Amino acid sequence: MLKVYGDYNSGNCYKIKLMLHLLGLEYEWQPVDILKGETQTPEFLAKNPNGKVPVVELEDGTCLWESNAILNYLADGSEFLPSEARLRTQVLQWQFFEQYSHEPYIAVARFIQFYLGLPEERLEEYRKLQKRGYRALTVMEQQLARTPYLVGEHYSIADVTLYAYTHVAHQGGFDLSGYPAIQAWLARVASHPRHVAMLD
Repeated sequence: MLKVYGDYNSGNCYKIKLMLHLLGLEYEWQPVDILKGETQTPEFLAKNPNGKVPVVELEDGTCLWESNAILNYLADGSEFLPSEARLRTQVLQWQFFEQYSHEPYIAVARFIQFYLGLPEERLEEYRKLQKRGYRALTVMEQQLARTPYLVGEHYSIADVTLYAYTHVAHQGGFDLSGYPAIQAWLARVASHPRHVAMLD
């Protein structure tokens, strides 16, 4: 059985949990408390030398890390990862977008507010993150006004990738009321019969 080392409140870890439920795969969750430094222990660093969650440990002991890479591994051969080269590349486009233009702003703003409680010394940084986070949401809104999912008509790991932190963006101070296409997409993703919420 797969073992997942993660923090339930982490969007990156939630991506893996959601994907496993969508695929109907059994797994064992190993909780890791990032605020207590549990990703920096020698035991954890032996699994991921980069000292971050999530980590998926396969049955043979091989460990996979980086959430979007893990999603590609899990979804390979399934309906959630297109086989056609152009569509598969568009999935990757959105995954790279998430890592470079979305997660560094929306997820970090959420960390400052939700995990740290908006400390005074990080307020200036937090305000700058808002501007760039809204820019990323605008890019998503434009696409989702045209297509029901990020890559056309079908739910894919591109959606899993971006749903994880977008659906909790309010915990980082982002107001989604001006993004109707994103709101409709969030509801569409959550309506999947095998959907699981972050804290379920």
